Amino acid sequence: MKTARIFQRPKNSMQSGRSRTDMWLLEIEPERPQEADPLTGWNGGGDTSTQVRIAFPTLEAAKAHAEREGYAYHVVPAPERKLKLQAYADNFR
Repeated sequence: MKTARIFQRPKNSMQSGRSRTDMWLLEIEPERPQEADPLTGWNGGGDTSTQVRIAFPTLEAAKAHAEREGYAYHVVPAPERKLKLQAYADNFR
C-alpha cells in the first residue's frame, strides 16, 4: 500500500506575499530509498509515482482523494505563521 503525505505549501523565502500557500498538496512517499547510478553517480530510482504532486483547494478534498485511491496518508500540519512587527527606525538602533 502506498503512503501519501498531505501538506500545505510553505511560503517561498523569496516572496513577500502568501500566493498559493492556501492550497493543500498530496505527494506520494517513496517505498524504497533512491540508489546512486554507478555510471553517473546521480541518485534515482524506477518509481515515478513519487514525481506526482496533486494540489487541492481543501484538506477534506485531499483526504477524500487519498481514500478513494486507497493510499494510507498522514497530514503534516502547517507551520504557525509568526508575525514580526518591525519599524524602519529599528535598523538604526
